Amino acid sequence: MEKKPTVTVIGAGFAGLAAAALLAKDGFEVTVIEKNEMAGGRARTWQKDGFLFDMGPSWYWMPDVFENYYALFGKTASDFYTLKRLNPSYRVYFGKNDTIDVPATLDDLYALFEKLEPGSSKNLKHFLDQAKYKYDVGMKEYVFKPSHSVMEYFDPRLAMSGIKLQLLGNMRKHVQHLFKNERLRKLLEFPVLFLGATPQNTPALYSLMNYADLVLGTWYPIGGMHKIVAAMQHIAESQGVKFIFGTEVTKIEVKNNLAEYVITSKGSFKSDFVVGNADYHHIDQHLFDKPYRNYSKKYWEKRTMAPSCLLFYIGLNKKLDNILHHNLFFDENFDQHAEEIYSHPQWPSKPLFYVCCPSVTDKSIAPEGCENLFFLIPVAPDLKDNESKREEYFNLLVERFKKLTGNDINEHILFKRSYAMNDFVADYHAFKGNAYGLANTLKQTAFLKPRMKSKVTNFLYTGQLTVPGPGVPPAIISGQVAAKEIKKKLKKA
Repeated sequence: MEKKPTVTVIGAGFAGLAAAALLAKDGFEVTVIEKNEMAGGRARTWQKDGFLFDMGPSWYWMPDVFENYYALFGKTASDFYTLKRLNPSYRVYFGKNDTIDVPATLDDLYALFEKLEPGSSKNLKHFLDQAKYKYDVGMKEYVFKPSHSVMEYFDPRLAMSGIKLQLLGNMRKHVQHLFKNERLRKLLEFPVLFLGATPQNTPALYSLMNYADLVLGTWYPIGGMHKIVAAMQHIAESQGVKFIFGTEVTKIEVKNNLAEYVITSKGSFKSDFVVGNADYHHIDQHLFDKPYRNYSKKYWEKRTMAPSCLLFYIGLNKKLDNILHHNLFFDENFDQHAEEIYSHPQWPSKPLFYVCCPSVTDKSIAPEGCENLFFLIPVAPDLKDNESKREEYFNLLVERFKKLTGNDINEHILFKRSYAMNDFVADYHAFKGNAYGLANTLKQTAFLKPRMKSKVTNFLYTGQLTVPGPGVPPAIISGQVAAKEIKKKLKKA
């Protein structure tokens, strides 16, 4: 029998899982080496006293990406979990007794906009039609490109698309041109807060996220977001992928410009090809010797990072009132918080924050009569992180939460766990403790992102720091692109 080509994947995040399963499906012998004790990367879980917490992603957007991936293996999401569309999708708090519940149907959404700004429903339809075009073109023409070269984008169809995609305009101008109501503007600008730049510096292209949000909807897999990880791991294992957990890669040994050995805390691995799904900066700057690094230290220092975040996982011994599954607190100045993340990095003086209470939707993740809760503040990466600072912000959040929702949780906290920059570095080697990868600015889009190709012939990067970008669906796509590129390369060899 002809020996199968071997592939070692470093990291079991979404991109690594996707690449591993597809390569195994195509006849490669694949081993995934993961530093932590479970798959999922940032989408790990934490369990305590009958509570189950998703530690990372909590928004299920772009369901088509998941379905398209599962379909490659003859599966659908329903083979692995039950999806529920949330309605309302989420609630935005602008102040005490001042909220907007974002409906799941377009008719209700148009009615909401019309109520808050008469005449605006027509503009919303125009805005969403444009956003749909960007989403469709982006998903069909752009995101599956490996972006090895600018030449991939020299196509007359893409040139025409590029004009309609509004690559050179910014989100702030795009939204303000169409809407006057400040609350509606904030609602439409909110997704870019996590993309890594102020609305003024984010290409209007990214209104495609509003299409994903407002039209495709906000969903939840019953049992938790880790159900996606379990599904992808199951698919990979069914294709013959071998997983090795609790094993850290410490060096990539290169000989004759080939990654000859992946050295780990538990031995070394030799393979025909290596996929890097761990933190790109960490691999580039710490696992490769200097001659084989794609970029200099100076290059990395000049990158604009998306935010990190301060998280609190909380078990409550009571049910809450006046709370949805997803809750955004925009009662403070949006622009000031954005400035303190991106322009003048510092701990935010009056932060916006997000509260997820998935036990509103899913009774399986908390004991009866209890609530599973987490708070999140987006913050600048690379801040000084310590317990006293975390506690200061926890107290601030609890007070604001009480004031805005009427829920006083202080006497009902069974336990809490904080998580911030130091933890992102310790658990994921995250560059500057970032949570969301690189900022999606124009200068860091497509072929201007850190490239997939390595100087080392048989090595390829995948994941949130390369194309197409951060987020669960883009990471899954990144793994698909990587698998396709490796298959082409090994078939030629």
